Amino acid sequence: MNKLSRRSFLGSSAFLSLASVLGFVPSLYKSRQKKKDMFVHHVYFWLKNPDSAADKAKLIEGLNTLKSIKQIKMAHIGVPANTNRSVIERGYAVSWLLFFDNQQEQDVYQEHPVHLKFVENYSHLWEKVIVYDSVDA
Repeated sequence: MNKLSRRSFLGSSAFLSLASVLGFVPSLYKSRQKKKDMFVHHVYFWLKNPDSAADKAKLIEGLNTLKSIKQIKMAHIGVPANTNRSVIERGYAVSWLLFFDNQQEQDVYQEHPVHLKFVENYSHLWEKVIVYDSVDA
């Protein structure tokens, strides 16, 4: 009886694992299918007061308000990683990485009232901003 129970358990576990993987594979495949129109917007901020933890926290607070804009498909707020190779730029304070379905969605984001309010309320914190926009090759 124990062998049968164990076998049933293992069989069920294997089935559930396979089902979850198979359920995941189509969504993984779908996410890997490139949309030719995908638009990536990556912004790097250098603070006027680079040693100010309060200014960094305030900028991050402001970036979090932008996440409410529905055109954004994915957003990531980052800080420099602790990596040290000659090709890595670590002088910025905060990065803001966004993914849009297409350039038109990004254009809507640029003119969105929440984005305009962010620039108005938080631009006093940064001395330099560099933006890298890209589309699928």
